[in-house]
This record gives sequence, structure tokens and C-alpha cells, in this order.
Amino acid sequence: MSVLTAGRLSPERAVPGSIERPEYVGQIAPLPYRGSHVRDAATIEAMRVAGRIAAQALDAVEAAIAPGVTTDELDRVGHEFLVANRAYPSTLGYRGYPKSLCSSVNEVICHGIPDDRPLEDGDIVNIDITAFIGGVHGDTNKTYLVGDVGQESRLLVERTEEALTRAIKAVKPGRQVNVIGRVIETYAARFGYGVVRDFTGHGVGPAFHDGLVIPHYDDPAADTVIVPGMTFTIEPMLTLGTTEWDMWDDGWTATTQDRSRTAQFEHTLLVTNDGAEILTRA
Repeated sequence: MSVLTAGRLSPERAVPGSIERPEYVGQIAPLPYRGSHVRDAATIEAMRVAGRIAAQALDAVEAAIAPGVTTDELDRVGHEFLVANRAYPSTLGYRGYPKSLCSSVNEVICHGIPDDRPLEDGDIVNIDITAFIGGVHGDTNKTYLVGDVGQESRLLVERTEEALTRAIKAVKPGRQVNVIGRVIETYAARFGYGVVRDFTGHGVGPAFHDGLVIPHYDDPAADTVIVPGMTFTIEPMLTLGTTEWDMWDDGWTATTQDRSRTAQFEHTLLVTNDGAEILTRA
């Protein structure tokens, strides 16, 4: 199995000036979020729109995934879908990130930058895409199989999605957010998978990342109480080997140190009176 290397980047894709930008575009970093983690009714309705568009964009990208297709082409598809729906690709210009989605192949844990590398038969690729529209963000990702994928990788992908499903079911008002990581870690341990700790879920809404941290492991310090009206992501990253990671020179691409494969799934959620509503569904 070959080790991934960086390819060449295409020029930054244009977004029509009529599409609203997040405040951080053109800035070194976003402004600190000072608002509540509990959203009002208007913000929730806007997030339903953003979440649906993000999910539809992910579906459009999925339809283009095949051996021989470059991750840059997937970026083009996602970018054009978002722009056609009057949404801004949240990653584009976020802390200098140069593309409209993240494409993380094989041993890339997260934040892989789309380039001219063609996908190969047997790869797995995570696509992480976020739509900004109506003043809010909707954030989602999935890991896809490329062509004929071996059983070990297929099971990793299936079980990572199941870990997310179980974690979402654990979201209940009155519980602490560490219940989410406890469920993920317990499930992953059944198969000997690693659970990445250094990249987490997060509060999302008017801010792309609003300071609320959602660990995917059982962290006793994660004692924030879940209440109705909160919106956040759960996005477990499970590995076949180590959870220790290296960072590429681009400052974004994080890979497992042992180059073992890793998978991730993500939804943006709204906490309801009795559980969680998934906002990132098409």
C-alpha cells in the first residue's frame, strides 16, 4: 500500500460577490465567538437550510467519486454545487485554507487539501464540506469507498459510521457531552480501533467553530451539560492503528504516524427536548 504524498493545487476557485461571506474570509483568523451555544428559532431555521445544502453538496460529490478522478475535481463539484445554491464554501479562506472542501485519503485523518492526485482503486476518501448561508454554517462529512476496497477498510468505514449513529442516539438534554465520547470509545474498543483525540466535534452555527468542544473519547473534563437548542457536530475519527499523527508542511493535512487507514463521519445536530435532530440530511 503506497504512502500518500502531496500533489499540485489548482488556483483558488471564485465565489460570486453577491454571495455572503463569513466574517473570517480575508482575515488571518475568525473573530472570537461571544454568543450563546443555544440558538434561537430563527437561527435554527437558517441552520436547517445550511445543513440541507451541505448534505446535498456531499451527495453531488459522492456521485463523482471513482478511480481516476482527482480530489481537485471533487472540490470543483462541491464548490459549484454550493455556489449554485447561493451558499459560500465555509472552508475556503478559513485560516488560509485554500479549497472548498477537505478530501482526506487513506491515512489522512482530516483536513486533506484537494489536489491533482487521482483516486486509486481500493482507496477510501473522506469528504468534509460545509455550507455558509443565511449567516450560519452546516457542516458534514462521510468516508467513501473507491472501487474495490479490502474488507479491513470496508469494515472500518462501516463501523465508524455506526459509531456516529450510536453517539447521536446518546445525545439527551441533561447529560454531559462526555457521554458522546464514552459511547464512541466503548464501541471502537470492541474492534481494537484507535479513537483520535486531538481533533474533535465542535459547536457550529453563526460561527464555524464556536468554542464548544465535543471529544470523541471519554473525557471527564467535558462536563458541559447538553440542553435543547444547542447545535454542534459529532465527527468521530477511528483508525486501524495509532492515533498519533504527523502534520504535512501545508499546516493542514494530518496523517496517522504509522500510515494506518482512518475513517470519519460527521453530522451537525440540533439538541431537542428528547434527543437530537440531524440537520445535515438532504
